[in-house]
Amino acid sequence: MKNILDEIVAVKKTEVEYAKSFADLEWYKKFSVDFERKCISLKENLLKENSTGIIAEFKRKSPLKGWFKDADYAAPAIVMCYEQYGAAGASVLTDTEFFGGYLEDITVCRAVTQLPILRKDFIIDEIQVQQAKAYGADVILLIAAILSPKRVKELAIEAKKYGLEVLLELHEENELDHICGEVDMIGINNRNLKTFEIDIQLSIRLSKKLSGDQVKIAESGIDDVETIKIFKDAGFKGFLIGEKFMKAPQPGIAFEQFVQKLKQG
Repeated sequence: MKNILDEIVAVKKTEVEYAKSFADLEWYKKFSVDFERKCISLKENLLKENSTGIIAEFKRKSPLKGWFKDADYAAPAIVMCYEQYGAAGASVLTDTEFFGGYLEDITVCRAVTQLPILRKDFIIDEIQVQQAKAYGADVILLIAAILSPKRVKELAIEAKKYGLEVLLELHEENELDHICGEVDMIGINNRNLKTFEIDIQLSIRLSKKLSGDQVKIAESGIDDVETIKIFKDAGFKGFLIGEKFMKAPQPGIAFEQFVQKLKQG
């Protein structure tokens, strides 16, 4: 029986073939107003003194929990609040079928924020990297669980052609060989992408296998300030949080309150 990740990747393969049927790199270069824009560095933001380290996420739904927000719920106002109250970056889900997102969500956010924007999706092909650049992203996510080490390096090299940063997401120790020189940041996802179960301690255990100079980001299942403190003590610089805010009636206010608690120590 297929797990959730297998189902998502199967859909991605179909989407990639469709995208290739009508667009290529030259098409994106010609029609994108963002292709020549210099990318904003998420890595630099995370390393700044007094950075919150929070990469605040916009997503409308998840495969298991359903819709957090209506299908027409707009991203820009939320991302503006994220920026106003101290986010280090914004993560925007662009998968449509499973997460209710669109590539256009990046574009409309890019128009209203100077935050670095991470394209959060299941990237398996170079055309998705090109799309990320064309639609206004600054960072791409590469997930080790769905890519070979060779494909991670190839896609990371593609990203570097356009000035995009690369966040490599790990889940298990046997994925450490996916790390290459083109990767800018290492994310450790506390969520098992096959079952979507959360294990907060996973990031701590796996982080000990990484070198001290790698910029580490904890992903998923971060619901309180105390958890961030634990991750900081373990050397993490970034904390990707989405569900915590998107489940709230007003995500921007929920983010503001979270940051206030974080600053209070």
